[in-house]
Formats: sequence, C-alpha cells, structure tokens
Amino acid sequence: MVKLWAFHLPQFHPIPENDLWWGKGFTEWCNVKSAKPAFPGHQQPHHPTDGYYDLRDKAELLRQARQAQSYGIFGFVFYHYWFQGRRLLEKPVQTILQDQDFSMPFCLCWANESWTRRWDGMEDDVLLQQSYSVADDLAHIRELISVFKDERYFKHNGRPVLLVYRSEELPDPKATARMWRREVQKAGFDDIYLLRVEGIFADIDPTEHGFDAAIEFAPDWRCLRRRVYLDEAGCWSDLATGGHVGTTNNRIFLYEDVVNAMLAKEQPDYKRYPGVFPAWDNSARRQEQGATIIHAATPATYQYFLEQVVERTRKNFVEDDQLIFINAWNEWGEGCHLEADLCHGAAFLESTYHVLNRSDMNKSVP
Repeated sequence: MVKLWAFHLPQFHPIPENDLWWGKGFTEWCNVKSAKPAFPGHQQPHHPTDGYYDLRDKAELLRQARQAQSYGIFGFVFYHYWFQGRRLLEKPVQTILQDQDFSMPFCLCWANESWTRRWDGMEDDVLLQQSYSVADDLAHIRELISVFKDERYFKHNGRPVLLVYRSEELPDPKATARMWRREVQKAGFDDIYLLRVEGIFADIDPTEHGFDAAIEFAPDWRCLRRRVYLDEAGCWSDLATGGHVGTTNNRIFLYEDVVNAMLAKEQPDYKRYPGVFPAWDNSARRQEQGATIIHAATPATYQYFLEQVVERTRKNFVEDDQLIFINAWNEWGEGCHLEADLCHGAAFLESTYHVLNRSDMNKSVP
C-alpha cells in the first residue's frame, strides 16, 4: 500500500531564540503575512483558510492530523532541531508525545544545518552553529530512543525510521550510523532505519554513509534548468533567448518544467524513495535577497505529478515498502503547502485524495 508522508514544519510558535534573533513573537507567519507579489499573476501572500495558527495548541495539532488523514496522508515527518543537546521548536512533538488523542503516525527528520541569518543555512552570519562529536552522537540517539518507543512512531518492519537532512555534513557518517544502530539494538529494537535526504547537493549511495536508503527531496534543485521571464506580451519566455522585461532579481521557473525534469530522472542503483511537491515560492522568506519561484503550479499539474509517482512506486517497490514523501504539509514561507489556502481552497488535498482513490470514484472527498 502506498503511504504518503508529508514534511511538517514546527516553526509556527514563538521561542526565546527567535524572539532574540528576529524580534518578540516572531514565527514563520511574520514572513508569510508580509510577502508581496513580484509580478502579475504572482500569488503572494499565501493566506491559510484555517487562519494563522499556533502549534502550541493541542487542538490545532489534532485538527491538522485529522484533516491530513482524511485526504490520504499517512503520517507527518516533523523537522527535528538538535544542537549539542539543545533542542529548538520541539513543542509540537512534545505535545504529541504527552497526548494519546493524536493518533497519526509520525517520525523525525534531523535538520542538521546551522541556523543563520539566511533561511537555507548557507551564509556566514551564524546564529546557532551545528557541530558534531562522538559524545553528542551518543547523547542524541539516547534522547531519540525515548521518542522511538512511542507506539505511534513510524517503524519500518519494526525498525524506527530517522531521516537526516544532510548526512554528508556528519564528520564520519558510517561511525555515527554504527553507534546509533548499536544503541537502538541495546534498547530492544531490531535496528534503526536510516534515510538520507537527497536532491540538494550531489547524490550519494546511502550505504556509503552507513544508511539504508535515500529520499528524493522535492523540488530537486538540479531540475531547475529553464529560467524564464515575463515578456511584453505577458507570456513566460526562456531567459536564455534574451530579454528581461518586467522581471525582478527572483529566479523564476515553471512548475511543469521542473516536474517533467524530475520524472525524467533515472532510478539509481540504490534504494531511493520518491518525493513530490505541490508548489514552491520562497519569496516570503527572501523578500530582499531574491527568491526562487516555481511558478504556475496548479492542483491539476500536481495531481499529474503525484499520479506518475504513485504508479511508479506501486510498480517498483514491494507492498510494504511503498513510501512517498511530500514537501510539504505546511511550508507556508516557501509557498509549498498542502494545507488549504484562500486561493486554491483544499484543491491540492482533493487532488491527493483522488490519486489514491481513483479506482473507486464512488468515494466522496471529505
């Protein structure tokens, strides 16, 4: 059975660190609300249909889980922030662990990047440095084991699943993986199921890092090949042909182009679970520096993308190994969300539901 996993961003509640770095009461909503359109037809800002929520609210977490499941999302992948024993934005997962009313499966993705003044961790103005040590690896896995023991935590064939966003950043990923496996087995599990995220930098066979498989993170930045601009006729033209009429310092691509490039990728020799995305536009986060915008995503083009990936997954993976990862449930600052907004309503969720249930058209959308 195909299981759809959606990445979930916990950045929608205030924390002391963000108060210090960005101003009192800062959350991702501050960026989202202040976004402005950069060209005709550019959808900004993105307004959530259900309002600007606070993830400290247990009822809000329950609402999201029930809505996601009703449209076919199997579970959430929560980003996990760990800095030498210091955890950030941990409140939503802690709330889930303390409340059995939340019944949705979940797992964690360690977002092991430094926090900087830029949102992609690629700038020298470091707010919180990510560093590594053997002692920290040990402390980290022991902390995680307590989460793995929760019955709702996703186990793949009995093995708790952990994603690592940048395994190539680990000084000795094989040594880290060996330690983690040993500690997890000492805790009573058969093993851990380690997944490395790819699609940002060079692909690496996950076994070279001691990992079990990879996840195709969407959008794959290497598939952003044809940059476009809005010409005098109001049409999108290839920037390589000349002209720069009405454009900004944003890098603009077309959703259909990126989807086709991702679908044309060859399957690697190692195991890689596929990824999809409903849209992408990080101009809310990068209003001054210049954004990357994948324009003209629609529920119909997303549905086609997901249909192709689901079909391939059913063909290429055995029944209990058909995992697809969606970026994302609620990346509002990157214009990358399945959650309903005032522009499309729940249409992206409805497309997701229809793909999973297209063989039974008598089922109604919730």
